[in-house]
Amino acid sequence: MVVDEKMEAPVAPVQASTVSQSDINQRFYRHFQAECTELQEQIAQLENYSLVGGEKQDALDHVNSGITRLSNEVSDASGFVPAYDQRVYSQAIKALEEKLQEARAKFSPKPRFQFKQQKNNSAISLNDAAELAQEKRLKAPGPGQSLLSSNESSIATTPAHLKTPPSEASSKDTLGDLPSFPKNYNEEMTKAPAGPIRKPSFSQATNVNISGHSRLHIILPSSASRATASGSLTNLSGCIVDMSVPTANGAPFAGLALQNIKNSLIIAGHVAGAAHITGVQDSVIVVASRQVRMHDCKNVDIYLHCASRPIIEACSNVRFSPIPECYMTSQEAPVQNQWDQVDDFKWLKAEHSPNWSILPDENKLNDEVWTNVVPGGPGVGLEDILKKIGLSGR
Repeated sequence: MVVDEKMEAPVAPVQASTVSQSDINQRFYRHFQAECTELQEQIAQLENYSLVGGEKQDALDHVNSGITRLSNEVSDASGFVPAYDQRVYSQAIKALEEKLQEARAKFSPKPRFQFKQQKNNSAISLNDAAELAQEKRLKAPGPGQSLLSSNESSIATTPAHLKTPPSEASSKDTLGDLPSFPKNYNEEMTKAPAGPIRKPSFSQATNVNISGHSRLHIILPSSASRATASGSLTNLSGCIVDMSVPTANGAPFAGLALQNIKNSLIIAGHVAGAAHITGVQDSVIVVASRQVRMHDCKNVDIYLHCASRPIIEACSNVRFSPIPECYMTSQEAPVQNQWDQVDDFKWLKAEHSPNWSILPDENKLNDEVWTNVVPGGPGVGLEDILKKIGLSGR
């Protein structure tokens, strides 16, 4: 059982006849283990985010909120998790918090140099200062006597360490290299001349970030294999995005996030870590990943190769199918595909969850569609492809 801060009350109370206490504990353990692994991976990937535009800070905040949410889940699960397990979970969360703090300190900008105020050990009291002043007045020099000793100069000179070295006397101030700014590929895709397909290179990026588009067909070329530190697709509507080419030749995404996507076909490619799919509706997804987590998804067909049990939460009408053969690579071949071993963390009853099902054979897209229709081409536009895969009317 998973207790989420967003979790709604179960449809019916859990009875001993439907699920055992040990089964509930085991489900929560699997959930907690998956969450910890995911958070550790996110912390490890923090160094791949840029400081420009607050990207790294957003990633830090995202990890912090994930740790907070997991801590709340452990607290809420105290009713069925044994005390010993509670302590183990709490220690694991504390370790995550410490790792995040170390990462935050590592990436924080170094403070500017400041002079430290040191205590003057020779400081004297106001009374002592008054007495010394009186003594100096009594010993004031007579007319014609210098206020300075014979070995002190009355001419102020420039300290040696502030003088310009002779070798640099003739040098002139020059303008240093200007900072380089990251290329905005989303803006480039939006402003590109009207055409059937956009092919952003992402050759100057370390991450693939595609966001805020509608009615675009986007295919990433092989040059984007340099930008697979992480992938992010957000706020898309009526789009087709194919990222299979750059991730197929030994350069999978380290992690992938799909969020707020509607009426779209997403060929996400290959992911070495976890793929997080959140808020996706009326869409088709193709992905090969070590781990898949789906949250708040509705009416989604997912063609999947997954090395672990897929997890869904707060989802409805999600249909699973094995990944099409044309998207398989030698990386996935030796790994058992657990595409149909789905865990629904919001369904506690013994019977099958009504929130997911196997995609019937008659509803699967055949190889001809994947290889000849989906890539597009002369006479085959965005609307034609969406219609062929059953998304145009949604």
